[in-house]
Amino acid sequence: MAYAASSGDAVRPMTGEEKKVIFASSLGTVFEWYDFYLYGSLSAVIAAQFFSGVNPTAAFIFALMAFAAGFAVRPFGALVFGRLGDMIGRKYTFLVTILIMGVSTFIVGILPNYASIGIAAPIILIILRLLQGLALGGEYGGAATYVAEHAPHGRRGNYTSWIQTTATLGLFLSLLVILGCRVSMSPEDFNAWGWRIPFLISIVLLGISVWIRLMLNESPAFKKMKDEGKHSKAPLTESFGEWKNLKIVLLALFGLVAGQAVVWYTGQFYALFFLTQTLKVDAQAANLMIAAALLIGTPFFVIFGTLADKIGRKPIIMAGLLLACLTYFPLFKGITHYANPALEEAIATSPVVVVADPNECSFQFNPVGTSQFTSSCDIAKSALVRRGIPYTNEVAPAGTVASIKVGSTVIPSYTAAPQASTTVSLSHGPTASHAPTDAKAAGAAFDKGLGDALKTANYPPKADPARIDTVMVVALLTVLVIYVTMVYGPIAAMLVEMFPTRIRYTSMSLPYHIGNGWFGGFLPTTSFAIVAATGDIYSGLWYPIIIAAATLVIGLLFVRETKDVDIYQHD
Repeated sequence: MAYAASSGDAVRPMTGEEKKVIFASSLGTVFEWYDFYLYGSLSAVIAAQFFSGVNPTAAFIFALMAFAAGFAVRPFGALVFGRLGDMIGRKYTFLVTILIMGVSTFIVGILPNYASIGIAAPIILIILRLLQGLALGGEYGGAATYVAEHAPHGRRGNYTSWIQTTATLGLFLSLLVILGCRVSMSPEDFNAWGWRIPFLISIVLLGISVWIRLMLNESPAFKKMKDEGKHSKAPLTESFGEWKNLKIVLLALFGLVAGQAVVWYTGQFYALFFLTQTLKVDAQAANLMIAAALLIGTPFFVIFGTLADKIGRKPIIMAGLLLACLTYFPLFKGITHYANPALEEAIATSPVVVVADPNECSFQFNPVGTSQFTSSCDIAKSALVRRGIPYTNEVAPAGTVASIKVGSTVIPSYTAAPQASTTVSLSHGPTASHAPTDAKAAGAAFDKGLGDALKTANYPPKADPARIDTVMVVALLTVLVIYVTMVYGPIAAMLVEMFPTRIRYTSMSLPYHIGNGWFGGFLPTTSFAIVAATGDIYSGLWYPIIIAAATLVIGLLFVRETKDVDIYQHD
């Protein structure tokens, strides 16, 4: 149904109430993302504080649960709070989500560590993380819906694009606060107690956000619908139990959000991972370059959101997906060229080869960082991937211990699993090379041999700061961020417009958080596993490219433009 609006709606200046709505929604969402990123940025310190005394089995369970809170739990938060938002209103629901997120974050800052209260420390931490994940699952849909339902026709892309800046700004703010704390104290003090400061600061942000949100009115679209008695009594059933709505949910997920998510994570998280883990750029320098790119690129969220009001949401999102698919490989190769040219030169002159029995090599998908890869092939490959060294694969006879060839030098790997000799003897007869060994001594010898060989072949142990072309690296990172703004800037308005008012909060929240929490959240570990399997440091890009390409095709064929729909419709 087309919206019959006066032309003045699209050109009149923003009212004071609308400015307050956007500011309050954006500030609260920045704060929630700030809280959410703190845990990821400080995960190593937090693990040392809370998991250090736990036995390996318990540590595995806790690590898995902490990971689940970060990504897998978000869709469940979307269901819980989406249902409440469609039944009782947008304002009070996303007021609850910010309170849950803020209080949980503050408690992390004062929570005694394992040394103080024992096993209770990691248990409480996991509960707080689960609450954070649930709250984040409810926040975005509420904020986007609330802002869109306040926006005049012809301005929804512009108004909601301010919400789209919040995840980037939250990441940016968390990096700055952590960096400020680190440079203002010694590493020992930061690891002992300074890491708590960013969590404690969040209570100030919480107070400001709650105070502003309490002054807001309910969304006019929801208020009108409720006054007419047309609000949903069972939004979950209507959203996912009726095919006409479920079909739109699936199209939103596979024709929009999945591709948006992988482009978002590639442009901000995987780019940072690639700089620090693959190219061995100093972490502080890499964070500053990412921060500079975010600062330059963030205004484009609003630029593309505003443009989406003029030419439509779909063309901009699809163009962003297409550009990502076509240019990711040259962009990341360019980042290597300008960030670590010595690595690029070594790859060209002294290629590395892993010679291994393919049956010994596993797909090293390790999302919580606790799995043990003990075969000689896995040890060899993971050692190279950790160093950011690309390699090719060569098949060895069954039962052969893997080895690494660096030029003419051969470095034999080793098997860490003590039971390996029994398994091999049953299959191939006794082999001295697979006999149980002292894994620590074998590992030390292997690391030394590999390190010496790589040094001789001029593979750099880390990027040389003097050879980093910072301007060009930031320029390429900015291009990646601009792709993020293209796919993410208009998407809130489009998701809001795809669903009727009565089930909007629920219906848009679930595909958004499945897409970003699962498709996007698993990107770094999936891409790492692909790199470990293939040896090509750029092969991890196939994951976002394939997802983005699939979303592009589905979106072009099946997703309709939405900029002219009437968002006051109830059915």
